[in-house]
Amino acid sequence: MEYRARYALIGAFSLVCLLAAFSFVYWIKNTGGLGQRAIYDLRFEQSVSGLSLGAGVLFNGVRVGAVTAISLDPTHPKRVTATIAVDPATPIRADTRVDVTFQGLTGATAVSLVGGAPDAQLPAGENGKPPVLIAGADVGRNLTQSAQETLHRLDVILDQNAKPLNTAINGIAEFADMLGKNSKRIEGLLGGLENLTGTGTPKPGPSIYDLAAASGFPEAEKTIKAQVVVSDPNAIILYDSTKILTRGADGTYASIANAQWPDNLPKLVQARIVQSFENAHQLKQVSRPIDQLNPEYRLELGIRSFYLESGAAPKATVEITARLVSDKGAVEDARVFAATAPAKGTEAAAAAAALNDAFGEVAKAIVGWTIDKL
Repeated sequence: MEYRARYALIGAFSLVCLLAAFSFVYWIKNTGGLGQRAIYDLRFEQSVSGLSLGAGVLFNGVRVGAVTAISLDPTHPKRVTATIAVDPATPIRADTRVDVTFQGLTGATAVSLVGGAPDAQLPAGENGKPPVLIAGADVGRNLTQSAQETLHRLDVILDQNAKPLNTAINGIAEFADMLGKNSKRIEGLLGGLENLTGTGTPKPGPSIYDLAAASGFPEAEKTIKAQVVVSDPNAIILYDSTKILTRGADGTYASIANAQWPDNLPKLVQARIVQSFENAHQLKQVSRPIDQLNPEYRLELGIRSFYLESGAAPKATVEITARLVSDKGAVEDARVFAATAPAKGTEAAAAAAALNDAFGEVAKAIVGWTIDKL
């Protein structure tokens, strides 16, 4: 009997503890916390989807209490009454606005109380009932309803613009297909634009080949007694460039790829002829045209041929005319100087070397002829 009494006492104590704990939890849940609470009834005339017992009550965004009860009015099917317990210090007024909000984009539903005039009356209850705050007509619109309305509007827009959208999509598809078929051309176009604007990868420039002035002149037995200037050579547009030219058996001309002279050919010929006179010990007597210098003679040059003749036995051909004209305008003498030189091939280096050899013979002959005449 003694053992049964102990078991009964322990069981009764455990049951009392469970009931006390349940009551405490129920009290905390329904009153929103410890301490005194102010009770209000909130009346909604529309759906308040998501609002449940224990939901938070916010006043100007600050949590002040919780929802302790939710009930329906049997005589008004649209009416919902929510009882809230809040901190008595919360400045709720008769004109405080009631709303339903969400704590975060996907958070829980909460009651939102906003504002109220400082001089507004305090809400008062009737017949011992809690004060009643009536929510506005637009309260209770939840995220689902807003999303549904938005989707409905989007569906209407898509329905009204189905044909233009289809046309636009087809156009985009055709454009993408065109881009795919012409990808190489587009890459080339973009590469050209990059080169034009200087933003692309710089490409190596063409190889530069020069002409050498004539040299190896013997000690001067005769010196030109008059002042002579070498005028800018005349040349047809074919030779007035930096291109190294070849001529085919059919008489057509072409330029050697990735190779050029350091300057336009007439300017280069003039510079090397003047240098050839200097190498012949005529430095004081011969120069380029200089302002305020009135020379007694002008050496007028004309480029008639300057190319590599391609074929089984390629050779360089250089032909230059020379005239000695006095300061009175009289032509003292004129002559055509021509020379050829065999080339080891038609590639740039071999062509430039052969043309340099032929030009050297012509330049040396022009210098000797001028010295003899003057």
